[in-house]
This record gives sequence, structure tokens and C-alpha cells, in this order.
Amino acid sequence: MKIQYFKSTDTLYIEFSRGAIVETRDLDEDTVIDLDASGRICAITMEHAGERTGAPRFSFEEVAA
Repeated sequence: MKIQYFKSTDTLYIEFSRGAIVETRDLDEDTVIDLDASGRICAITMEHAGERTGAPRFSFEEVAA
């Protein structure tokens, strides 16, 4: 997984896999998802991320099973 925040455009990009993207869908006016041939989400792009998510502040926590 790769997460990028572009401060100049206040855009958050979250890549879940590097599969070939065959479709892009609008979730709302400022959010799109990229799907592979099997319908799995490869990536999410979110505009106005600072207002909507608190980006670029970020934390990660791996929880053991």
C-alpha cells in the first residue's frame, strides 16, 4: 500500500495494489476509486483532503491477530 498527499492541490492518493486499472468511478464530487478487471479497488483519490480527513496528519497501527 502506498499513501501520497499532495499539499499543493490538497489531494490524497491511496494505492492498495498496482493492478491494471480498467474503470474509474466517482463516489462523490471529490472522490474517485480505481478498479481492476475483477472489480477490486486499486486506489482512491480524494480532493480537498485536508478539510475532509485531517491530511497530512497520519498514523499507522498494525494489529496482531
